[in-house]
Amino acid sequence: MKNLIKIAVRNLFRYKRRTLLTSSLIAFGVVLVIVFGGLAISFKTQMVGVITNTSLGDLQIHKKGYVESIDNLPLNLSLSDSEYTAVEQVLQATPEVEAYSPRIKFGAMISNYAQTSNIRLSAVRPEMEQRTVTDLVRRIKTTGAAQGEFVKPGEIVVPENLVKGLGLKIGDEIVLIATNKEGSVNALPVRIGGVVEAVLGPTGKDGYIHFSDAMILLRMDRPEVIEIAVKVKDFAKLGSVSGSLKKAFSAPRSAAEVHTWDQLSPFASIARIVDLLIMVVKFILISIVLVSILNIMTMSVFERVSEIGTIAAIGTPPRRILMMFLIEGFSMGLLSTAVGVGVGLGIIWILNLTRIDFTFGQMHISLAPSIPAGEVLLTVAIVMLVSLLASLHPAAKAARMEPVDALGHV
Repeated sequence: MKNLIKIAVRNLFRYKRRTLLTSSLIAFGVVLVIVFGGLAISFKTQMVGVITNTSLGDLQIHKKGYVESIDNLPLNLSLSDSEYTAVEQVLQATPEVEAYSPRIKFGAMISNYAQTSNIRLSAVRPEMEQRTVTDLVRRIKTTGAAQGEFVKPGEIVVPENLVKGLGLKIGDEIVLIATNKEGSVNALPVRIGGVVEAVLGPTGKDGYIHFSDAMILLRMDRPEVIEIAVKVKDFAKLGSVSGSLKKAFSAPRSAAEVHTWDQLSPFASIARIVDLLIMVVKFILISIVLVSILNIMTMSVFERVSEIGTIAAIGTPPRRILMMFLIEGFSMGLLSTAVGVGVGLGIIWILNLTRIDFTFGQMHISLAPSIPAGEVLLTVAIVMLVSLLASLHPAAKAARMEPVDALGHV
């Protein structure tokens, strides 16, 4: 085997220019996969982090049937005291859950006594909300946020576009008008305590008030929780955590259902597109390696027919001839991959030093490209496997040659 490897490596460098050009093409494909993968994975991670850590949470729990009519923000599909207590007990008994926050979600009208607009409100308990969506406070301009409580009783955090549209500022008094589930209309004067920047673009109209104010506005005798946002300790285990929670709430009498962030956000489709693009780039790499190795090995066999006949005539078995050409193709892939991985990781390191800042919709994203070790190993494995497969046909052709016919080849 040692001699076969020496012969294979020596044969690679018999045609230095051709080997260099082919290796450069394969290395370029590897660099493309690593750099694009690093950028795409970083973008996806940052985007998902903004969505989950500033508004949605990693997953949410609602009463069964609520998500199907979530656009209408129905108040009649709320968790009762006993149902909420049962959900809370499950969450507290799940070690993978880091924090959770009950919310009352409803639509209302906001008026500055001169103009009126609609708004979607989340009534929250600030201390629980901040532990669940840890980056929310960063989006809010208010002195209260600096003190660890971004909304207080009697205050409202208004979305940025409504502040501009209605000519409001922090400290102004406005009136909230809402209809409760019985159909009665009530109004509540509150003071603007903060301004929250939009995540979902200029049409976002999501504001925050205190849990106690929502109970007054909606005339609730006791809290009627609409949704519970949940943060898990390890986001990579979100699938298993949501699965265990769904199993816990699978009993026929259970009123709750679980949905992960990607089932609730339209940005999940963008995340899937990013995954698809990474797969496309990997397919391009496979095509480059397959065509390059197949071409150079076919040419190598054609140019060395007499040589193959000679080594076959002196007693070299077909199996060893086959192995010689397979090792040659494998060595080409290995050399190219080593160069490509080194260059690709170097480019990612440089990009990390410079950092790429841009705005996606209303989301401010700072890319720090990185690629998991598993992705690098997968890329290496793909190149090695395709190199062997591409070398197999030319190697088999060389191994099947008859010595007499090969020696007589001109």
